[in-house]
Amino acid sequence: MTDTTRALEEKYDPEMRFRPVWHPAALLVTSLLIVLSCFHYYTAGFGLLRETTHRGVHMAFVLGLVFLVFPLRKALLDHPPKPGPLNPGGVPWYDWILALAVAASVLYVPYIFDDLAFRVGNPTTQDVVLGSILVVLLLEATRRAMGWPLPIIALVFMLYALAGPIFPGMLKHSGAPWSSLVNHLYLTSQGIYGIAIGVVATYVFHFVLFGVLATAIGLGKLFIDIASSIAGRYAGGPAKVSVFASALFGMLSGSSVANAVTVGSLTIPAMIRLGYPRHFAGGVEAASSTGGQITPPIMGAAAFLMIEFLNLPYPTIIVAAIVPAFMHFFGVFMQVHFEAKNKGLRGLTKEELPDLPATLKANWPTLIPLVLLVGIIVNGHTPYLAAFTGISSCILVGLFTSRRGTTAMQYAALFVSHGLLVALITRAFGDHGVWLFLVMVAAVPLVHRALGRESRIGRMAILAAFELGAKYALAVGAAAATVGIVIGVVTLTGVGFKVSYIVTSAAQYLATGVLAVLPGGWGDLTTLTLIAALVMTGLVCILMGCGIPTTANYIIMVTVAAPTLVQLGVQPIVAHFFVFYYGVLADITPPVALAAYAAAGMAGSDPFKTGNTAFRLGLGKVLVPFVFVFAPSLLIKVQNFSWYEFGVAFAGCILGITVLSTALSNYMLTRMRMWERIVCAAAAILMIAPGIVSTAIGVAMVIPVLARQIAARRREVAVAMPAAGG
Repeated sequence: MTDTTRALEEKYDPEMRFRPVWHPAALLVTSLLIVLSCFHYYTAGFGLLRETTHRGVHMAFVLGLVFLVFPLRKALLDHPPKPGPLNPGGVPWYDWILALAVAASVLYVPYIFDDLAFRVGNPTTQDVVLGSILVVLLLEATRRAMGWPLPIIALVFMLYALAGPIFPGMLKHSGAPWSSLVNHLYLTSQGIYGIAIGVVATYVFHFVLFGVLATAIGLGKLFIDIASSIAGRYAGGPAKVSVFASALFGMLSGSSVANAVTVGSLTIPAMIRLGYPRHFAGGVEAASSTGGQITPPIMGAAAFLMIEFLNLPYPTIIVAAIVPAFMHFFGVFMQVHFEAKNKGLRGLTKEELPDLPATLKANWPTLIPLVLLVGIIVNGHTPYLAAFTGISSCILVGLFTSRRGTTAMQYAALFVSHGLLVALITRAFGDHGVWLFLVMVAAVPLVHRALGRESRIGRMAILAAFELGAKYALAVGAAAATVGIVIGVVTLTGVGFKVSYIVTSAAQYLATGVLAVLPGGWGDLTTLTLIAALVMTGLVCILMGCGIPTTANYIIMVTVAAPTLVQLGVQPIVAHFFVFYYGVLADITPPVALAAYAAAGMAGSDPFKTGNTAFRLGLGKVLVPFVFVFAPSLLIKVQNFSWYEFGVAFAGCILGITVLSTALSNYMLTRMRMWERIVCAAAAILMIAPGIVSTAIGVAMVIPVLARQIAARRREVAVAMPAAGG
């Protein structure tokens, strides 16, 4: 990532807006960030610590660093305090105290672990005091890192736990005193130290670090060059490159904003030069970039949460995500194609395209880490061991290859080091593996120096990547811990079951009303109830996502809403994917569309208009989740998988998304009339709805439109030919 794209990411992603710090605070913060990354890197390869200890160490680093790098008020970013005795390194004295206090309160639980079983349910005064400190400082850390919405949600849930008797109807409960609430949130594994922070500390951090290193060695740039060579020559080339490149780069980043600023820094200016409106150029990149969180094998943090919530292996999640991710990018691609045809935009010339053979020759080693990572996962090893392998491979490729041409000695060092790495991860050296690792750590810099050739990245760049990877973890770590408060209240009060009953009852009421006005035989109560519940759940996911990150949104919705869908007969993996996809959609849904705002900043366009355009381009993501609810085979890894159901649903989605793209772009073979657009939109919904009958009706509706388009196109060609001859 260049300095320019990093600056853009920090500008438009609130989770990356750090205050300026000076020596000695800068040295301390940098060192702590690198130590945090080294801790996770080492434990991923050689075994995690005891669960509570591992989560505690991670959280102590993360929350302590939040107070050192995020100021009390956003205004202090532009007007930081001057370094002095009360502001060492530009960090106010009270932030140093808060950082130490939150770290101490976090590490207290692992410290008393052996006695914890006797304390749960009977906390001491010291337990309650330190737990209260952690709860308060955790909410403040989350507010600093990502704003008020998530802390407010956590406060509302805490208020519900404390004031249960005042709530009406089913929501009423006996209430919990403060000591009992703190006991549940602080001393049990169902609160702050629960599954959310565990997944971030065990899986998410490692894959984020891998993505940063893979980008640093040039794998992201290779993906962009490959995408340019594949799609750049066709109509509207840069926009299609944006779709392909965002899909490939999204496999590494798992972040909508990072994807948008990295790929968009190259594709958005090219789209504007070619004639695309600025808001459309930004919208294309934003819509494409949101696919990063749903694109295997890395995906976003929510994918790793699914492993724990569903108790499924990671390869199952990856396979289930393939078709929906493809449908998202296919939908954006088709709209881009028809928009280019409508505006008569050309593709890139041969001179503007990268030299793919030369690029592959110079950069093919950057593919090794990704291949190794996927191979380790497919072979059934843990995701964090796969991430350890990928990170190690990135370091070896970075040090032992060159962007200007790799020598035979460098290739020899690369292959030997990777052989030792494979021996290490397969435990070929048994208990002596840790010594092999330490020898490699000591030997790699010596071999690197002995080769005497410029490396792809140097040792300082690797340390910088370790620092940046840890920076990415701060906000998501604070959010995961805060979401633990929400989960803790749900498990303490049982409100999740109550909400499920309320939503189900409301959905049945709406379905009954709709059924009353439909002609006989046009619907059944069960299906209409499920549709109503899906619509309500999707809307809540989008609204929640406007204020909190995807990971926190997913956890809350899985805790509260997913059980409702499961009660209505939806398979658990399908319910989880449904809320996940709708949570991701918030990144391109105004008024808070972070990926769209980042893209608009690069395009110089109106953010709201860019967000609306991105939402329109991402409409495929709106409809596809409904498809895999009613045709679960689209996710492949489901119970009672059927190739027939898969084929019908897949074909219907392809046809429906294509026809819907023509209606939204106002172009099929030529420009469309209003009645044609209306017919195509209605036909698209029928095609996308799973079922051979509805798809056939949709196809029949499109035939008259297609016939009119063919005739109109022939007339245009006939008129154009004499003009060209003249």
